[in-house]
Amino acid sequence: MKEEFKRTTISFYRYFPIQNPLEFRNYLYSILNAIQVFGRVYVAQEGINAQVSVPEHFMEEFKNRMNAIPGFENLRLNIAVADISGLNDAVKQGKSFWVLKIKVREKIVADGIDDPHFSMEQKGKYVNAEQMNVLLNNPDTVVVDMRNHYEYEVGHFQSAIEVPSDTFRDQLPMAAGMLKGKEQKNIIMYCTGGIRCEKASAYMLHKGFENVFHLEGGIIHYANEIKLKGLESKFIGKNFVFDDRLGERVTKDIIAQCHQCGATCDTHTNCKNNGCHLLFIQCATCAEQLEGCCSIECKETIHLPIERQAEIRSGIDKGRNMFNKSKERLRPRLNKSD
Repeated sequence: MKEEFKRTTISFYRYFPIQNPLEFRNYLYSILNAIQVFGRVYVAQEGINAQVSVPEHFMEEFKNRMNAIPGFENLRLNIAVADISGLNDAVKQGKSFWVLKIKVREKIVADGIDDPHFSMEQKGKYVNAEQMNVLLNNPDTVVVDMRNHYEYEVGHFQSAIEVPSDTFRDQLPMAAGMLKGKEQKNIIMYCTGGIRCEKASAYMLHKGFENVFHLEGGIIHYANEIKLKGLESKFIGKNFVFDDRLGERVTKDIIAQCHQCGATCDTHTNCKNNGCHLLFIQCATCAEQLEGCCSIECKETIHLPIERQAEIRSGIDKGRNMFNKSKERLRPRLNKSD
């Protein structure tokens, strides 16, 4: 049924102890479902991570209900950047999710940390947008992007270091290794909404770095702050987001290229072949020529009978169509039919 009201896309997280994650999950589901909230939420003993779509007419009710939950007092809600270029009206109205899914996980961010002495109670200092800009002008500052390559590729802070790994658990020790010898520099960690860089800041302090900061609310909050306060954006390009929108434009800069022809482009899409569904960047011309697919092979596949497509998905070809995120593996995948 078509909804006749607008929605707002919101992300939030908090590290705080949850004694019984399953019980908390069920309680939270009853609260959000009652006011027609959609989204994807993860609950663990270390806290909560959520991206949700809230009906506009239930916004105040949503805030009140969240604030009433013990541990959620003064919860920071990251509201999606309003000006999303090139997306349809449904997405602009916050319709980024279509159902409510709340899952219990071991951790809200898989980190691979098994050191019993590591604690999230010792974390870096928050910096807001204005403080971030000041620190970025300091030559003793090193800014580290704690996101995956496909996120960094379409937008990042000027002079930011990319940690070349597909997983956060691998990025943590890699970042510490890359910054060895810079223990007394100003180290700023950032990510999409703050959850990864907050844990990364605690990890860097644990590894002996002294002046560690992390961007409060991540890129999402930064983008809203600079817009509200009229500040210069040190972040260039688009902020990748993990919902149906696949991106929020922060500046007009397009710093990526189409993975198929090399044209200037930063539009992510998933291959229309359901047996592939690869995430990649595709320009409008290639999208038309390949019908939204990542290769000629996938284009041919989507025109096969449904039964044959199902056979291919369940057969030996499935392995080579697996979703790979890194740029190094992506290029051969797209060129395999050349």
